[in-house]
Amino acid sequence: MKKLLLVLLVVTLASFLLVGCTPTTPAEGEGEGEGEVSICPTVSVTTQVAVGTKTYIKGGKQTITVTFAVPTEPVAVYVGAGLKSAPSSDAEEVVMYADADKKVYTGDFVFGHADDGDDCGEAYIYVDTCLECDYCKYPYTVDTGKPFIGTVEVCVEGCSCDGCILTFTSKKTADCDSCDPTVYCGDCCSGFASWSVQIYNKEI
Repeated sequence: MKKLLLVLLVVTLASFLLVGCTPTTPAEGEGEGEGEVSICPTVSVTTQVAVGTKTYIKGGKQTITVTFAVPTEPVAVYVGAGLKSAPSSDAEEVVMYADADKKVYTGDFVFGHADDGDDCGEAYIYVDTCLECDYCKYPYTVDTGKPFIGTVEVCVEGCSCDGCILTFTSKKTADCDSCDPTVYCGDCCSGFASWSVQIYNKEI
């Protein structure tokens, strides 16, 4: 009798264990959206700006900020020099520093080298964590070139007691195939936004 009771006890315990390991399916709508977070973080760079569908980054030393929704560790960030520069090839790893909560990571990186002729080069920033099986990819275009403007001629005409007429005439001194040939100032990568002239009534 004691052996029978012992066998029943073992069977009962085993059934509890099996029930505990069996996943349950929530009812429709129950638990939806609760605890769901995106694996890929948000990535921003100090000087990034969106123009059309592309994200442009100014050439030079910039700060990369990677923000996760939940504490994440470890985290590795790589910057590719070209579209095929994956972390497994010749992408450079960035030294990243985490905040106390392990949610925000920051690190500095020098983007582009104008002397190498890689202005307007397209590539990816990669983020790798132990929570995923593949890299998160963030496309960017680095702009190392400075906007150009032609020679500006300032003419003072028709001076009288009422004042003078001041005119500005620009002459094109630089151009490239991707820019509008009728424009005398511009930027062949991210574009030229605007320019202004300041006038003073005395020498400064």
